[in-house]
Amino acid sequence: MRASRLVSLLLLLQTRGGMTAAELARELEVSVRTIHRDVEALGAAGVPVFAERGPHGGIRLVDGYRTRLTGMTSEEADALFLSGLPGPAAELGLGTVVTAARLKVLAALPTELRGRASRLLERFHLDAAGWFRAGEEVPHLAAIAQTVWDGMRLELDYDRGDHVVTRVLDPLGLVLKAGVWYLVAGHDGQLRTYRISRARGVRPLPDRALRPPGFNLATYWADSIAAYERDTPRIEVTLRVRRDASRWLDDILDSSPLATAVELPDDQPGGWRRVRVTFDWPREVAGRLLALGGSIEVLEPLELRQEIAGIARDALARYGESTELAAAGRS
Repeated sequence: MRASRLVSLLLLLQTRGGMTAAELARELEVSVRTIHRDVEALGAAGVPVFAERGPHGGIRLVDGYRTRLTGMTSEEADALFLSGLPGPAAELGLGTVVTAARLKVLAALPTELRGRASRLLERFHLDAAGWFRAGEEVPHLAAIAQTVWDGMRLELDYDRGDHVVTRVLDPLGLVLKAGVWYLVAGHDGQLRTYRISRARGVRPLPDRALRPPGFNLATYWADSIAAYERDTPRIEVTLRVRRDASRWLDDILDSSPLATAVELPDDQPGGWRRVRVTFDWPREVAGRLLALGGSIEVLEPLELRQEIAGIARDALARYGESTELAAAGRS
């Protein structure tokens, strides 16, 4: 345990430069006294580490000192090679970079871990996108990623659905969620999220991006997802669902509403279930449920049942007429 912590301490100093004992203690979840003992142990082992006193002091390595990649456990090697998603890396323009990095890490690993990591690549593949979804076209992703990395502003032409708007943004970070890329950026003093597949043009600007003090991308994303899920409009629907159709309904609905459905008593069960289900985005529910045909029946609310009936009548009027014409033509 201590050997692993010593390696982590050494790598922290190597990657971040000088850190105070308190900062190292928080990072490694130990006491400040333990950090001082670990620093003494590193020094005794020949590592050129030293402590500086004063307001700008801290624990540092001698300039230019680099350690070889040692001390990695088999679990850490597994996690490292599973973390590299080749698809997203290629979209960012980093596919060859990821490949080269893997080769270098493999060369530096001990023999037993090198074989384990190679087997992992042969036998595991990560695919972040959902089923029945073609990958989104993101031709401007690499350009946007460059501004994020460089910390520069950009001018973005963004398709809002009904029209295209142009915004000057302070790019703060990129997020890959369920196979979809998003840009988190500042605009007019507010943090906003943009779906990158809707970008219609990107122009880097010469100005430095303004980054809010203390901004943390992971924290912002978790908070925004929680707010989105909390504020999403919903509708409660009572359905009769054919039992033999339950398994594939989740795929068609692109969610898992039946997994959380409340079972209700049914005086005519037969091959059906009577359930109460909560759906997101009420305006879309009628069309989604109509696509399930006779596998379901909406019982409540009455307004939704009437909306589905109206859509079905319109479809029948259109397709019924064309079917009759086609039949007449064949005769």
